[in-house]
Amino acid sequence: MENLPLRKRPFDVVFIVIFSVFIVTCIISDSVEGLGLDQVADSPNILVQWNYWYASNFDPLYQSHPIWLRFISGTSAFVYVIFYIFLVISLIKGWNRIQLPSVIYATMIIALTGIPIFGVEFFGPAGQATPNPAVFLAFNLPYIVFPLLLLIRMRSPWPFHRTF
Repeated sequence: MENLPLRKRPFDVVFIVIFSVFIVTCIISDSVEGLGLDQVADSPNILVQWNYWYASNFDPLYQSHPIWLRFISGTSAFVYVIFYIFLVISLIKGWNRIQLPSVIYATMIIALTGIPIFGVEFFGPAGQATPNPAVFLAFNLPYIVFPLLLLIRMRSPWPFHRTF
């Protein structure tokens, strides 16, 4: 059986767009936290300024720099970003060998990123919990929903032999 062409896999086009955006957000956001840069309004670094705006308004945990969050953000900025590049290429070219790395990635980001960060943001102490859950979810829920959908998409070998 042959892989379906990309035009017959419309949900993969959505994945290509979303995970391409994830590449950019890893560079803009996760690298700042992963490198431990202080998020201050008057930083000469534009990425720090953007992160400061977000963290100071919606995500005090992100601004508090716990070491475990630096590790999670650093993993996103310097490991997941490489996976995203290979994923986008694999989706475009229909490389079935991305199936296992996709399952590993989706499991990791949901378990090692989603659970602790969402847990603190919603149930953590004052000063770390988000003051605005709706905005927090708007910014962060895609990093759980789309990996979960990718996990479902890659549920068995030869993922590009089917539309979803």
